[in-house]
Amino acid sequence: MKIVSIATSKKKGTRKTPVSSVQLVEEHGIEGDAHAGPWHRQVSLLATEDIQGMQAKGLDVDFGDFAENFATSGIDLPNLPIGSRLRIGDSVILEITQIGKECHNKCAIYYQAGDCIMPKRGIFARVITGGKISCNDDIQIIENKC
Repeated sequence: MKIVSIATSKKKGTRKTPVSSVQLVEEHGIEGDAHAGPWHRQVSLLATEDIQGMQAKGLDVDFGDFAENFATSGIDLPNLPIGSRLRIGDSVILEITQIGKECHNKCAIYYQAGDCIMPKRGIFARVITGGKISCNDDIQIIENKC
């Protein structure tokens, strides 16, 4: 199980730009990312397999296009119970706080990509322990609250 892509943005509701590494701050999120702050959706995760599924349907999408901070491989993210914890790399710990989200209006991502899978397949977390993470870092479930 790995971090395949990392992406950030300065504005909410837009595609994110892929980067090679980020610094996560405890109880805040990714330094410089629009979603960082003292709330329950500090970072977002989406499975690479879900992005590839959208590509297979003919959508011209790539990493960051669904405004996800982290694209993972090998984890069934939407089936992780709230409260589960993930370790990324040697030190970063995230706690799952929300599965999916309600979209009241179709956002810019929907219009740019033709569809958005974050409402059903994306998950959100808060940063319990900060640190630097990079693409290809290992990600593992360390506490499953099922």
